[in-house]
Amino acid sequence: LHGAAQGLSQPDRALVHAIAAETLRHLPDLDALIDGATRQRLPDDAKARMVLRIALVQLLALGTAPHAAIATALPLVDGGPRKLVHGVFGTITRAAPSLPDPPALPAEVVARWTDLWGDAMPPAAAQAYAMRPPVDLSLRDPAETARWAEALGGESFAPGHVRLPGHDAVPTLPGFEEGAWWVQDIAASCPARLLGPGEGRAVLDLCAAPGGKTMQLAAAGWQVTAVDQSKKRLERLSANLARTSLKAAIVQADLRQWEPAEAVDAILLDAPCSATGIYRRHPDVLHRIGQRQIEEAAALQAELLERAAQWLRPGGTLIYATCSLEKAEGEEQIEQFLQSRPEYRIKPVEAAELPLGVAPLPEGWLRTLPDTLAEKGGADGFFIARLARAPS
Repeated sequence: LHGAAQGLSQPDRALVHAIAAETLRHLPDLDALIDGATRQRLPDDAKARMVLRIALVQLLALGTAPHAAIATALPLVDGGPRKLVHGVFGTITRAAPSLPDPPALPAEVVARWTDLWGDAMPPAAAQAYAMRPPVDLSLRDPAETARWAEALGGESFAPGHVRLPGHDAVPTLPGFEEGAWWVQDIAASCPARLLGPGEGRAVLDLCAAPGGKTMQLAAAGWQVTAVDQSKKRLERLSANLARTSLKAAIVQADLRQWEPAEAVDAILLDAPCSATGIYRRHPDVLHRIGQRQIEEAAALQAELLERAAQWLRPGGTLIYATCSLEKAEGEEQIEQFLQSRPEYRIKPVEAAELPLGVAPLPEGWLRTLPDTLAEKGGADGFFIARLARAPS
């Protein structure tokens, strides 16, 4: 989006984002409309199909008038089948169609998640997909939870958390400029919560950017070293630390080559993953992530987890987390790790450590799914395991 929207005003940039996101969110349903209005199926990668998707989503999801939607789209087929696009668009609009609610998930995703989680999961995922994700805030000072919940008109599910009722421009809200809080999905806030107070101890936040967990740990009294490979994402982390007046040592490095100078008391590894757990905010993952990408991510996670395990002092705690709805990147990853590392064990998560409505599983780890907090606006999909290394 950053590259595609260069030079656009903020309203136009927001429109570009909305068109792209809603097209991806409704892709199977848009294609069904297009295929029903054409005698010969258009190739999936045809320019005409994509332009029709863009026009139709403006009309059916964004409320754009038909003449404005087609006027926006037709210039995109310069040198291409303008007459075909205009004709198919007219055929569809005359039928006064609507998009189904909830939107259809891609068939391969439905099949995969049904196999992993059962028949009830894909409908719950589609229902969550239909709703705009809420805005969760993590507070620099959990003691001020009641104050900020009242000031922002929000609702709190845990100390240090506020969920906003609306979607105002975040930087204009009270407390943003002074760094009293930052935006962080409630599920994403759970890994750092499970480390508790730092009391000056050393923690590595691995794959740290853009910094939500780093700020949580720093605010909880940990001496944080935040490591990430991306220079640009670390710039955002630095800006977030400056705004909140929190401190952490920042290291730009590839964890496959880097290692700390000495063992630490705790490690939080928010490992690179398929990101299928944040599909509500990033619908592209449902269309570009398949079994190959999941297996590649799982292989990298296993490598990073093995390296991180060497950097924890005996008696220390390691948090492993992924924003994925794939067991290969969560449950199966930890089961394999524990088989190869007998000095590690699960340190069970307790319900009292978690936000209201979020519960640990009997295995001792935490898994959030599309039905987690569904009646309150939902949560991102996460897997989180807390591991303890045996004392020497």
